[in-house]
Amino acid sequence: MFDVVLTTDRGMMSNYHGKEFLGFGTTGPVFVKLPFGLSEWFHTFLFAPKIKTDKLGRPLQAPYGMRKIEAKLQDAGINAAIIDPDYVHRYLGKARVLMLSHHDYFGVNPPSSTWGVLLGKETLNAYLFRKFMEKIEQDIWAAKKANGLKVIVGGPSAWQWLYYPDLVQRWGIDTIFDGEGEKLVVDLVKEILDGKTPPRYIYVGANEAPSLDEISTIKGASINGLVEIGRGCPRGCAFCSVTLRPLRWYPLDKIEEELKVNVRSGVTDGILHADEVPLYGSSGVELNPRALIELHKLAKRYYRKVGWSHTTFVAVLLAEKKYDKLMSKIADIIEDEHQNWWGAQIGLETGSVRVARQIMPGKAAPYKIEQWHDIVEEAMAIMHELRLIPAITLIVGLPGEQPDDVIQTIELVERLRPYRSLIVPLFYVPMSHVKAEKSGWLDKMNLYPEHIDLLKAVARHSIYWARDIVNKFYFQGAQYAPIRFLVSYFINYVDKRLSKAEAEIEKYKEVLRARSQGRRLEVLRYV
Repeated sequence: MFDVVLTTDRGMMSNYHGKEFLGFGTTGPVFVKLPFGLSEWFHTFLFAPKIKTDKLGRPLQAPYGMRKIEAKLQDAGINAAIIDPDYVHRYLGKARVLMLSHHDYFGVNPPSSTWGVLLGKETLNAYLFRKFMEKIEQDIWAAKKANGLKVIVGGPSAWQWLYYPDLVQRWGIDTIFDGEGEKLVVDLVKEILDGKTPPRYIYVGANEAPSLDEISTIKGASINGLVEIGRGCPRGCAFCSVTLRPLRWYPLDKIEEELKVNVRSGVTDGILHADEVPLYGSSGVELNPRALIELHKLAKRYYRKVGWSHTTFVAVLLAEKKYDKLMSKIADIIEDEHQNWWGAQIGLETGSVRVARQIMPGKAAPYKIEQWHDIVEEAMAIMHELRLIPAITLIVGLPGEQPDDVIQTIELVERLRPYRSLIVPLFYVPMSHVKAEKSGWLDKMNLYPEHIDLLKAVARHSIYWARDIVNKFYFQGAQYAPIRFLVSYFINYVDKRLSKAEAEIEKYKEVLRARSQGRRLEVLRYV
């Protein structure tokens, strides 16, 4: 029925009970041990429940990036549709192109790599993708013989396939598409439909990034009402590929079109997505207050509840201190009878001013990076007061990081204890170790005993505040009572497991201490 089928596994094709952050649970392994083989069911139900579909198997909500490509193909007159993973096998017999997308195909991106390494287990997102591909593997090869099916893999983690050539061959991958797709994907698909052989690898550089006019408006609802307001980032952090993209902001009328699409589909809560939402309408790192105010007024005309995908500490501080309490004004727009808080993801990355100066001096602009600790704490105080709840990421094992740098990060984490937030540690992922054995990779990392103390400080902080967030903010209302109970059970389970693992953790600190002194000790499994 469809010439082009777009799909992904259950870990991506879910609305996570309408709570976007809950989807981060798919980046961890199946952790809670239950009898009768219920562990996998528990984790999948809790973190990636099935989503509703129409009678053709088209999901009523789908990942935003896939919606963008679907819309681009449909605008070009190509018969394309996103299909739920449970229905894909029905279409492969006649489809000419199968397009796959994912944020983390093989569980090697942070935070998946962090939890997979610490627990020595395959993460749920990697497991769900592997099981999905194994399920349709024979259908793919049968379709290749019957109707010349071509398989294209893309999305933010398309690069991972370069490190898994055995799986490229096993699952019949024809093209790896790495980068923003709107400018090139139509020609690629048309060539395949015309019987031509597609290239094995396509990389989209900054010069080939689509302009705003080349980016189509989504046709169907996005997962949890996520709507993009712009692309690119001017910060220039050394560890981040997003900064390679040119900065582009959608005009309000283009954003409004997608808000309407979601609302018509019954999605009335949503997320404004950009790599730094407060920079909306700007040409650099200085804010545009008028554009921000108009953006949020527009969003609240359509959505009952509005959240941010990403912000920075410095943008929060700048907005409140330099721009006449701009954060408070935005909070007054967002928080009403339907909503009393909102969330965003923020990168802390490191508490070491020395390391920050080397890898992310623009993270503090227009302030100086030497003010990093004060910037972070002042911004946290503002967010706590305004009920903006951040999910904070920090990077563990950065190249050149020394014990004193880690101690500075611990000190900063401890300063943040009074402020409502979750902190997620991410192991630095060197590309040369993507395919390496995970335990071996960890043993070769730039880790010190102080890193274990940092992980413990982060765990104490996040478990403390997770209970408050779950019970008072994230799962309000009787309809969320079952999920609230299950998430609370999960938090308590993790807390108990970590307490029991205290002795093992201290032993591993001794392993790291011995290694730094040139001695050898048996490497233990960590928790």
